[in-house]
Formats: sequence, structure tokens, C-alpha cells
Amino acid sequence: MALAASSTVSSHSFSSQELKAPKICSPRPFDRLALPLAPANSSKRRTFVKPVSAQANRKESFVPQAAATIVAPGAEVTDNVGKEDYEKLAQGMENASPLEIMDKALQKFGNEIAIAFSGAEDVALIEYARLTGRPFRVFSLDTGRLNPETYHFFDAVEKHYDIHIEYMFPDAVEVQGLVRSKGLFSFYEDGHQECCRVRKVRPLRRALKGLRAWITGQRKDQSPGTRAHIPVVQVDPSFEGLDGGPGSLIKWNPVANVEGRDIWNFLRTMNVPINPLHAQGYVSIGCEPCTRPVLPGQHEREGRWWWEDATAKECGLHKGNVATLETGLPENGTGNSAAAPAEVADILNSDNVVRLSRSGIENLLRLENRRDSWLVVLYAPWCRFCQSMEASYVEVADELAGSGVKVGKFRADGDEKAFAQKELQLGTFPTILFFPKHASKPILYPSEKRDVDSLLAFVKTLQ
Repeated sequence: MALAASSTVSSHSFSSQELKAPKICSPRPFDRLALPLAPANSSKRRTFVKPVSAQANRKESFVPQAAATIVAPGAEVTDNVGKEDYEKLAQGMENASPLEIMDKALQKFGNEIAIAFSGAEDVALIEYARLTGRPFRVFSLDTGRLNPETYHFFDAVEKHYDIHIEYMFPDAVEVQGLVRSKGLFSFYEDGHQECCRVRKVRPLRRALKGLRAWITGQRKDQSPGTRAHIPVVQVDPSFEGLDGGPGSLIKWNPVANVEGRDIWNFLRTMNVPINPLHAQGYVSIGCEPCTRPVLPGQHEREGRWWWEDATAKECGLHKGNVATLETGLPENGTGNSAAAPAEVADILNSDNVVRLSRSGIENLLRLENRRDSWLVVLYAPWCRFCQSMEASYVEVADELAGSGVKVGKFRADGDEKAFAQKELQLGTFPTILFFPKHASKPILYPSEKRDVDSLLAFVKTLQ
């Protein structure tokens, strides 16, 4: 986990006026906050050791260099967590800018909040924090399996912002036990959850026990139908903070309402360091064995755990914000959001796309000599991957109109999923099938490229 050492405050008590940083445009705005007793030969990016008296009060704080305010015996400690209506605050800031939300978070929690940095595009969070002119901390989870480019990116970010990222590592004994018993790549066979739990979730849990709040880069448009109700601020439904117990940690999501393309426009405008993997087609970046570039027509999250179903593409760090597909609401509460609509609006709508019923798709399966060939997508309207290919699929339907190939769609989630898995080769959403005129079985589209040219080439080779 990490904190910006250059922004660490002294172990002495400060008033709100003393903690106020210089104007944003001032160069090196946090230098004057250095401890007066820092060694003369300290490096440019300073590291401070907090007083022993403070260490006992920080429990398992993941920031050993962070200086904590010393509280006099008998003094009343103000608890920031749980005394404010964060659902009301979230509603009031729903239309606020990321910069405004970041400023509010840092102003409210000071030295007891930290930015979670994954080594991907959430470097935007660090840039927003810098622009507030306030001191801030940064932390990251080093799973031991990141790409080399990501480690170099961490170093570039530290130098660019003159900070120290503090890394949190998994328990060596747990990792050793997992690898010795199941091998290095067991997740390809039995799912990524166990490995993520050991390498990411448990280290994060230890880290957050030293904070009252944390800042994440979650966005509503990131994941397939599971993050649509992320509030900009909430009582964390999954993890505990410094005081322990439910409600002891606040979670801030300043870019929840920002689309990915707008994040990238911001990063380019501000000329900040970028992970070089992005230039290679990576969008969402995690561990090396579980991350790959996305292809044309794919959603960014398809580059993660690609061998698993779309509904499983979460590591557990944001479990409380992950909606179940049955209810549309987070597993561990409402997340400060209103209830999701009972029915998700349908997608892939076009005059040239035929909506097939269960009986219609069964007829296609039975026919050995069809009047026309058919291209059919098995989809779920809540699936972000299906949504991201909508424009391409509709264009393909328009291109094939009158060609002797009909284009259809079959909603294969809910009650139809078991049937689709057994009879229609459904693996993950979307699955695309081609029913030739003179063949008894449909042909599975083998590629994950869902752009117009790739889909048309598939059809024309089989027509």
C-alpha cells in the first residue's frame, strides 16, 4: 500500500489553517510540510518514521512511515466515520466533478485516507489529488505477478509526483501453500477467486485496517452489468477501517460517473505517465497471467480472466459494489443506490435483426435444409460485452440484408441459459453461431474479434 511521503504531515498537531497547502499552480507544493527533524542527507522522496506512541494507536496500519497526530490523554477523539449521512452526501455530489469529490475526500479525512493505485489508468486519481493542493497518500498491492511494464510504471509515477508508493504484499506462507498444493496456474482450471483472495483481497483487508477511508478508481462503465450503481461515496460494505466493525470505513469513488474515454482525454491533456501496456492494447490491467489485450469490438473487461464467464470478472476488491445479475443490486447492500429497474432494456435492436424465441431457435436446430443461412448471437442485455458489440452486429445485419443470410439474436440468460449451454454451445456472453443452409449443426464463431470486418469474413467463408 502506499502513501505520498512528500505529503506526509508532521507528528505534531496542526490546525486546519496550518494544513492548508499552497495554491495548485505552485511548484512542489508540499515541501514545506516536511518534518523539521528530517535527516539532512534524506533523499528527495523523503521517508519518515512515525513516533512509537502513534504506532500503538494505528493497529495494523499499512503506512509505517505515516505520521499520526498525537492525542493528549483524556482528549476527545473525533470519529469521522458513521456520523455523517453518506447516502445523502453521495446524492448531493452525484453531479460533482472528480476534482471536487477528491478535494472533499482529502479535506474530510486528511492523513487517514489513501488512494488505491493499481498501475493502470487510475493514475488519474493521483493527478486529481495533486490538483487539489492537499497532502495525499498512495498505496498499491504488489501481487508478485505483475507485468514488468507495470513495475516500471510505478517507478515513473513515484518520480513524476515525487512520492513514495507504499506496497502491500501477500503473506508468503499463504502464497507458498497455494503454489505448492495447486501449482502456478491453477486458476486457469478452477477460477481466479482463490488466487486473488490470497494475493489481493487479504493484503487489502490488512491495509484498510489502518485507515478511515480509501479512494478507488471504480467506474460504472467498467464491468458487465455489475458496477452500474456505484455511488461517489459510501460506507464500505465489505471492509473494516481503523476502528473495526461495520461502518468503520468510508469508500470514495471520484470517477464513478466518468466514462473511460473521458479519463483518457484527461490523462493525455495533463501529460501524466502512462503504463506502456496501454499502447499494446491493454485497457484493464491486472496480473500478467490473467490480463491480455482486448480485441476490436470487445469491452475493456474482457481482457481480464478471459477463460471465465462474464459474471465472474471481479477479483473481490470491490465485492460490495458488485451487483448480482438476478437483482441488479450489490451483494452486500444497496451501495447507497436506488433499486435497479426490474428489466434491463433490450439491445441489438434493428429491423434487420430477428429476435428468436425458444421455439424459433429450436426450429433452426432441427432443420437440416434451411431456406437461408443464419447468423445468431446468444446474448444477455445486461452484459457489457454484448453491449459493446451492438453497433458492429447491427451494421453486419444491415450489410447482409438481402444476401441470403439472415441475422438473429437469442436471449440466452435466465431460464434459457441451461438450454443454451447444453444445446447451443453457450460458453460466455456473447456467443455467435452460424447456421449454414445445408448443415445440421451450427458452427461456433471461434474468434473474440467482434468488429464488422471479422464477422463478415466469418460469414462469407461459410456461406
